[in-house]
Amino acid sequence: MFTLSQTSRAWFIDRARQAREERLVQKERERAAVVIQAHVRSFLCRSRLQRDIRREIDDFFKADDPGSTKRSALCVFKIARKLLFVFRIKEDNERFEKLCRSILSSMDAENEPKVWYVSLACSKDLTLLWIKQIKSILWYCCDFLKQLKPEILQDSRLITLYLTMLVTFTDTSTWKILRGKGESLRPAMNHICANIMGHLNQHGFYSVLQVLLTRGLARPRPCLSKGTLTAAFSLALRPVIAAQFSDNLIRPFLIHIMSVPALVTHLSTVTPERLTVLESHDMLRKFIMFLRDEDRCRDVCESLEGCHTLCLMSNLLHLGSLSPKVLEEETDGFVSLLTQMLCYCQKYVSQKKSNLTHWHPVLGWFSQSVDYGLNESMHLITKQLQFLWGVPLIRIFFCDILSKKLLESQEPAHAQPASPQNVLPVKSLLKRAFQKSASVRNILRPVGGKRVDSAEVQKVCNICVLYQTSLTTLTQIRLQILTGLTYLDDLLPKLWAFICELGPHGGLKLFLECLNNDTEESKQLLAMLMLFCDCSRHLITILDDIEVYEEQISFKLEELVTISSFLNSFVFKMIWDGIVENAKGETLELFQSVHGWLMVLYERDCRRRFAPEDHWLRKDLKPSVLFQELDRDRKRAQLILQYIPHVIPHKNRVLLFRTMVTKEKEKLGLVETSSASPHVTHITIRRSRMLEDGYEQLRQLSQHAMKGVIRVKFVNDLGVDEAGIDQDGVFKEFLEEIIKRVFDPALNLFKTTSGDERLYPSPTSYIHENYLQLFEFVGKMLGKAVYEGIVVDVPFASFFLSQLLGHHHSVFYSSVDELPSLDSEFYKNLTSIKRYDGDIADLGLTLSYDEDVMGQLVCHELIPGGKTIPVTNENKKHTVYYGGFHGSHRVIIWLWDILASDFTPDERAMFLKFVTSCSRPPLLGFAYLKPPFSIRCVEVSDDQDTGDTLGSVLRGFFTIRKREPGGRLPTSSTCFNLLKLPNYSKKSVLREKLRYAISMNTGFELS
Repeated sequence: MFTLSQTSRAWFIDRARQAREERLVQKERERAAVVIQAHVRSFLCRSRLQRDIRREIDDFFKADDPGSTKRSALCVFKIARKLLFVFRIKEDNERFEKLCRSILSSMDAENEPKVWYVSLACSKDLTLLWIKQIKSILWYCCDFLKQLKPEILQDSRLITLYLTMLVTFTDTSTWKILRGKGESLRPAMNHICANIMGHLNQHGFYSVLQVLLTRGLARPRPCLSKGTLTAAFSLALRPVIAAQFSDNLIRPFLIHIMSVPALVTHLSTVTPERLTVLESHDMLRKFIMFLRDEDRCRDVCESLEGCHTLCLMSNLLHLGSLSPKVLEEETDGFVSLLTQMLCYCQKYVSQKKSNLTHWHPVLGWFSQSVDYGLNESMHLITKQLQFLWGVPLIRIFFCDILSKKLLESQEPAHAQPASPQNVLPVKSLLKRAFQKSASVRNILRPVGGKRVDSAEVQKVCNICVLYQTSLTTLTQIRLQILTGLTYLDDLLPKLWAFICELGPHGGLKLFLECLNNDTEESKQLLAMLMLFCDCSRHLITILDDIEVYEEQISFKLEELVTISSFLNSFVFKMIWDGIVENAKGETLELFQSVHGWLMVLYERDCRRRFAPEDHWLRKDLKPSVLFQELDRDRKRAQLILQYIPHVIPHKNRVLLFRTMVTKEKEKLGLVETSSASPHVTHITIRRSRMLEDGYEQLRQLSQHAMKGVIRVKFVNDLGVDEAGIDQDGVFKEFLEEIIKRVFDPALNLFKTTSGDERLYPSPTSYIHENYLQLFEFVGKMLGKAVYEGIVVDVPFASFFLSQLLGHHHSVFYSSVDELPSLDSEFYKNLTSIKRYDGDIADLGLTLSYDEDVMGQLVCHELIPGGKTIPVTNENKKHTVYYGGFHGSHRVIIWLWDILASDFTPDERAMFLKFVTSCSRPPLLGFAYLKPPFSIRCVEVSDDQDTGDTLGSVLRGFFTIRKREPGGRLPTSSTCFNLLKLPNYSKKSVLREKLRYAISMNTGFELS
């Protein structure tokens, strides 16, 4: 055990240690207290100093009223130093505003060098301090610009102030100190400005301008004034010009400024002088030279990502449309950069909706979100993109092709004689696009002779790649692009002539070789073929029979024969050589383009022949070989039947089908053998109720039983079984009788067309309670007849067969082309209206048509109120009506009369402001107002308004009121350009209420 002395010693040591630790803790506390006190004293001291400084600054600006003597630049400099010393952006925003106004005021002084703030830059002692101070002030101006909202009036004034500061001190042109003798200082001052500009650029000056321009322009109604937009764009351009268009500054200018949505459109509308400056510095050419480099273009696109790359491209296109001479000289570079940008955007384009995609109004499903500003500007961006397929750019890009003349034949053997029907005036854009060429040319056939590696061919190929890429990227405006490319009626035949000249022999062999060569040259040649096929298919789809067969617009019939032969062979080779089996990507797109064009021509020829007999058959494809391939389950044989069955003679196709049916029956056990007999379904049919009994007994049969043997026993009118054993003959008689009865127009399940009396489903078949089940039964009976090889006489109308085959789901299906098979007289009348020479209003037509429905005349309106709206040459209505209102409604007629006759110009401006929030009409007219100007009939107050109902629409249309709305005022929804108008009973009440509502200038809240 321990001794007492040892225990005492240990206790003593422990006490000493504890005391030492307590002293250390106490010292630490005392030190911490001193530090805290120092920080508190420092904070209080700084706060007191800051209060004193701010008080001094406030006193300075209070004394600096407009009537007092202007302060010297040195005083302003000193007070600015103090403000910058204590500056906090939220607390000192008003003081900073006053400082900026004071500085700008000093710069406006006349002949007072000591007052000019910039004069301190000439002082040896203050130059560096002044430069540092102005850099800080200007960057704080940028900070404020990033936060301000141009749509707010107070903020817009501050934006003007801070932009003026930036404009003033980044260029010496307004500095009065440099006038006269001070001119010698200009080089030094320009150097200072360049130094200031460089400082701003390093800190993100272009990002600030981008935010400002986007906030002010990417909105339903741009809110940047001419002065503000001019100042912002001038500031953006200054560093580029000062650096003599260095690549280091062109890059941020493109990324941050030229990518602002529809910037060039706004510049051309608000301040076209800025575009003149761009043109004077040849900026478009410099942009092209910068972006034609693949690495630099990729860098810019990756910095912008997909949506804003589209904005940059649309602005460049707009610039290009304003500088055609530059495009003529820089076509190759411009085409290259546009293609690269479209390819980059295409990376984000998706084929379908998913959790990772967003809807883009131009690109379709897109793997990036589209911000609000882009959505609001998309209609302007789309208009800019339209320059790409506008006539001026197409003429520039395809100048080598369009400049060539197609060889003219000596004797116009197939020319149509001139007649009033053939010589027609151009009345619309569509007709202008398809006006027949006056010259008669030789038939274009593959001849070859042009080297595919020549500069001319490469240029045309690159242009075709550009347009083909635009078709696959800008998916939602694809039809617009195709329509633009088919506008010039000589482009496609000249492009076909160019294709015919390619390679040693021209035509098929060259493009088949390209399929097997994975080179860039081959891909470009195939892109040219794809573009030709897509555009030609679109053109032929929208031409009517007169334009194709009589006028022969763009292509002569003999050329269509040559083209279809080429396409037929090309598609067959793609399938038979196994290319289609595993096709994907560009190869699959090529097949779809060529096959689509082929089938449009084939279906046109089926409706009205232009090709010779047996034109579509493949003589080198023996039916026996095809049958063997099918027996071996070869994919290529199946694809032949799926995509181009017309290459096989009809007789052989029927034999093939019968063989397939026989094999299926054997497989299902429906054929009698020595060891087994098939199941037989027995039915008893009364001749007096043949249709009813057949329907009741057969409609419930399973698919297997329907394909099997069905035996029929007839019962005569006396109720006695008829003699005879059914060995298929009785069933055949039953089937023929059933089909004869269901297709009898008297039953009203089917009707016949006028003229050739072809069958189609009756629009009034719904009078039968079970009409859908009856149609299903008819389909089963026809299917059974085909399955058993029983020939029935059922002449279906062409348009109905197209519906059965699903052709109407194709974007290239033309219901107008099918119209003659329904009503040839109606089709003739419609096409005569299209070609009518004179004022169409003379015909007394309205936007409606009448139909005889079971003896009663029913009027179908093409638009609401169409039966009262006449068809005119200028039949464009820029107002949309809802809730039962229409153009000839009593209240609407009163409204337009009041606006035209009773209201003063000021009141009309107030009316516009009431509905659209702007007192001036749209720049290009109401046709370009987005959303369109609308008027809606309302019955209740705005807080109860849940939209149109069937009852409200009918009451509005027939001017039936639930109650007199005389106590209600018109209201509006300015964001939709919508006027909500009660159904007033008197014109005077409408005038009084409308005048009161617009004078109150309330819109939304007034009810």
